[in-house]
Amino acid sequence: MKTLLLLIGSALVCYSAMALEEIDPALAEITNFRQYSASFASAGQPTREQFQALADNGFERVVYIAFTNNPNALPDADLVVKGLDMEYMQIPVDFGNPRPSEYYAFADSMARNEGRKTLLHCQVNARATAFSFLYRVIDGNVPVDQAKADMNTVWQPNETWRDFIFEVLEENGVDPNCEGCDWTPPPPRQ
Repeated sequence: MKTLLLLIGSALVCYSAMALEEIDPALAEITNFRQYSASFASAGQPTREQFQALADNGFERVVYIAFTNNPNALPDADLVVKGLDMEYMQIPVDFGNPRPSEYYAFADSMARNEGRKTLLHCQVNARATAFSFLYRVIDGNVPVDQAKADMNTVWQPNETWRDFIFEVLEENGVDPNCEGCDWTPPPPRQ
Protein backbone atom coordinates (compact mmCIF):
# COMPACT_ATOMS: atom_id res chain seq x y z
CA MET A 1 0.00 0.00 0.00
CA LYS A 2 2.82 2.40 0.92
CA THR A 3 4.54 1.68 -2.41
CA LEU A 4 1.29 2.31 -4.29
CA LEU A 5 0.82 5.66 -2.54
CA LEU A 6 4.40 6.64 -3.36
CA LEU A 7 3.84 5.75 -7.02
CA ILE A 8 0.62 7.75 -7.17
CA GLY A 9 2.33 10.70 -5.46
CA SER A 10 5.26 10.52 -7.88
CA ALA A 11 2.90 10.39 -10.84
CA LEU A 12 1.03 13.46 -9.59
CA VAL A 13 4.28 15.37 -9.08
CA CYS A 14 5.43 14.43 -12.59
CA TYR A 15 2.05 15.37 -14.08
CA SER A 16 2.07 18.67 -12.19
CA ALA A 17 5.60 19.47 -13.36
CA MET A 18 4.71 18.57 -16.94
CA ALA A 19 1.61 20.76 -16.88
CA LEU A 20 3.56 23.74 -15.57
CA GLU A 21 6.18 23.40 -18.28
CA GLU A 22 3.52 24.08 -20.91
CA ILE A 23 3.20 27.80 -20.32
CA ASP A 24 2.06 30.28 -22.91
CA PRO A 25 5.10 31.58 -24.85
CA ALA A 26 3.86 35.13 -24.16
CA LEU A 27 4.28 34.48 -20.43
CA ALA A 28 7.73 32.98 -20.96
CA GLU A 29 8.74 36.34 -22.46
CA ILE A 30 8.21 38.09 -19.11
CA THR A 31 11.57 38.65 -17.38
CA ASN A 32 12.44 35.58 -15.26
CA PHE A 33 8.84 34.27 -15.29
CA ARG A 34 8.47 31.23 -13.00
CA GLN A 35 5.24 29.23 -12.68
CA TYR A 36 5.19 27.38 -9.34
CA SER A 37 1.66 26.00 -9.44
CA ALA A 38 -1.54 26.40 -11.40
CA SER A 39 -2.39 29.46 -9.29
CA PHE A 40 0.96 31.06 -8.37
CA ALA A 41 3.83 32.54 -10.38
CA SER A 42 6.54 35.17 -9.98
CA ALA A 43 8.36 37.36 -12.46
CA GLY A 44 10.20 40.55 -13.17
CA GLN A 45 8.42 43.64 -14.48
CA PRO A 46 5.82 42.85 -17.17
CA THR A 47 5.19 45.25 -20.04
CA ARG A 48 1.68 46.55 -20.82
CA GLU A 49 1.31 43.81 -23.42
CA GLN A 50 2.50 41.17 -20.98
CA PHE A 51 -0.12 42.26 -18.43
CA GLN A 52 -2.67 41.54 -21.17
CA ALA A 53 -1.11 38.09 -21.68
CA LEU A 54 -1.42 37.46 -17.93
CA ALA A 55 -5.12 38.34 -18.04
CA ASP A 56 -5.57 36.17 -21.14
CA ASN A 57 -4.00 33.28 -19.20
CA GLY A 58 -6.45 33.53 -16.33
CA PHE A 59 -4.42 35.53 -13.82
CA GLU A 60 -6.78 37.24 -11.41
CA ARG A 61 -4.43 39.33 -9.32
CA VAL A 62 -1.03 41.00 -9.48
CA VAL A 63 1.08 41.76 -6.41
CA TYR A 64 3.95 44.19 -6.97
CA ILE A 65 6.70 44.28 -4.33
CA ALA A 66 8.92 47.12 -5.49
CA PHE A 67 8.69 50.89 -5.86
CA THR A 68 6.99 52.66 -8.76
CA ASN A 69 10.05 54.90 -9.28
CA ASN A 70 12.21 52.01 -10.54
CA PRO A 71 13.51 52.78 -14.06
CA ASN A 72 11.51 50.04 -15.82
CA ALA A 73 8.40 50.21 -13.59
CA LEU A 74 5.12 51.15 -15.21
CA PRO A 75 3.93 54.21 -13.27
CA ASP A 76 0.31 53.39 -14.13
CA ALA A 77 0.54 49.61 -13.64
CA ASP A 78 -2.32 49.74 -11.16
CA LEU A 79 -4.60 51.27 -13.80
CA VAL A 80 -3.41 48.84 -16.48
CA VAL A 81 -4.02 45.81 -14.25
CA LYS A 82 -7.38 47.05 -12.95
CA GLY A 83 -8.39 47.89 -16.55
CA LEU A 84 -7.82 44.21 -17.39
CA ASP A 85 -10.24 43.25 -14.57
CA MET A 86 -7.49 41.90 -12.32
CA GLU A 87 -6.91 42.78 -8.68
CA TYR A 88 -3.79 44.88 -7.98
CA MET A 89 -1.82 45.14 -4.76
CA GLN A 90 1.49 46.85 -4.07
CA ILE A 91 3.82 46.29 -1.13
CA PRO A 92 6.89 48.51 -1.60
CA VAL A 93 9.92 46.48 -0.48
CA ASP A 94 13.28 48.22 -0.23
CA PHE A 95 15.77 45.87 -1.91
CA GLY A 96 18.45 46.95 0.57
CA ASN A 97 16.23 46.50 3.64
CA PRO A 98 13.47 43.88 3.31
CA ARG A 99 11.32 43.52 6.42
CA PRO A 100 9.42 40.53 7.76
CA SER A 101 6.29 42.69 8.11
CA GLU A 102 6.33 43.19 4.31
CA TYR A 103 6.49 39.45 3.74
CA TYR A 104 3.63 38.90 6.20
CA ALA A 105 1.50 41.52 4.41
CA PHE A 106 2.00 39.51 1.22
CA ALA A 107 1.32 36.15 2.93
CA ASP A 108 -1.84 37.53 4.56
CA SER A 109 -3.10 38.73 1.19
CA MET A 110 -2.48 35.28 -0.26
CA ALA A 111 -4.38 33.62 2.60
CA ARG A 112 -7.35 35.94 2.04
CA ASN A 113 -7.33 35.24 -1.68
CA GLU A 114 -6.44 31.54 -1.65
CA GLY A 115 -6.85 29.93 -5.03
CA ARG A 116 -6.89 33.18 -7.02
CA LYS A 117 -4.35 32.92 -9.82
CA THR A 118 -1.65 35.35 -8.71
CA LEU A 119 1.48 36.86 -10.20
CA LEU A 120 3.96 38.18 -7.66
CA HIS A 121 6.48 40.49 -9.33
CA CYS A 122 9.22 43.02 -8.78
CA GLN A 123 11.78 44.37 -11.23
CA VAL A 124 13.83 41.27 -12.11
CA ASN A 125 12.20 38.60 -9.89
CA ALA A 126 14.83 38.68 -7.14
CA ARG A 127 12.59 40.08 -4.37
CA ALA A 128 9.67 38.07 -5.75
CA THR A 129 11.53 34.74 -5.81
CA ALA A 130 12.64 35.31 -2.20
CA PHE A 131 9.03 36.00 -1.14
CA SER A 132 7.90 33.04 -3.28
CA PHE A 133 10.48 30.81 -1.60
CA LEU A 134 9.18 31.81 1.84
CA TYR A 135 5.51 31.49 0.88
CA ARG A 136 5.96 28.11 -0.74
CA VAL A 137 7.99 26.71 2.18
CA ILE A 138 5.95 28.21 5.04
CA ASP A 139 2.43 28.07 3.62
CA GLY A 140 2.75 25.58 0.77
CA ASN A 141 4.79 22.90 2.52
CA VAL A 142 7.25 22.79 -0.38
CA PRO A 143 10.56 21.30 0.80
CA VAL A 144 13.29 23.88 1.43
CA ASP A 145 15.67 22.25 -1.06
CA GLN A 146 13.08 22.33 -3.88
CA ALA A 147 12.05 25.95 -3.23
CA LYS A 148 15.71 26.97 -2.88
CA ALA A 149 16.61 25.31 -6.20
CA ASP A 150 13.74 27.19 -7.86
CA MET A 151 14.88 30.49 -6.36
CA ASN A 152 18.43 29.83 -7.53
CA THR A 153 17.27 29.63 -11.15
CA VAL A 154 16.94 33.42 -10.84
CA TRP A 155 19.52 34.37 -8.21
CA GLN A 156 21.54 33.41 -5.14
CA PRO A 157 20.38 35.83 -2.41
CA ASN A 158 22.94 38.30 -1.15
CA GLU A 159 23.72 38.60 2.57
CA THR A 160 20.86 41.03 3.23
CA TRP A 161 18.27 38.78 1.61
CA ARG A 162 19.73 35.59 3.06
CA ASP A 163 19.49 37.09 6.56
CA PHE A 164 15.94 38.27 5.86
CA ILE A 165 14.94 34.78 4.65
CA PHE A 166 16.55 33.17 7.70
CA GLU A 167 14.74 35.58 10.05
CA VAL A 168 11.32 34.83 8.56
CA LEU A 169 12.00 31.08 8.50
CA GLU A 170 13.10 31.15 12.14
CA GLU A 171 9.94 33.06 13.13
CA ASN A 172 7.98 30.22 11.52
CA GLY A 173 10.02 27.36 13.00
CA VAL A 174 11.58 26.32 9.69
CA ASP A 175 15.23 25.29 9.39
CA PRO A 176 16.84 26.73 6.22
CA ASN A 177 19.50 24.05 6.11
CA CYS A 178 19.05 21.17 3.74
CA GLU A 179 21.20 18.83 1.75
CA GLY A 180 22.57 20.71 -1.21
CA CYS A 181 21.42 24.13 0.04
CA ASP A 182 24.26 26.60 -0.28
CA TRP A 183 23.36 29.88 1.38
CA THR A 184 26.76 31.48 0.78
CA PRO A 185 26.10 34.97 -0.59
CA PRO A 186 27.64 35.73 -3.98
CA PRO A 187 30.61 38.10 -4.06
CA PRO A 188 29.65 41.78 -4.18
CA ARG A 189 29.31 43.33 -7.62
CA GLN A 190 32.28 45.40 -8.72
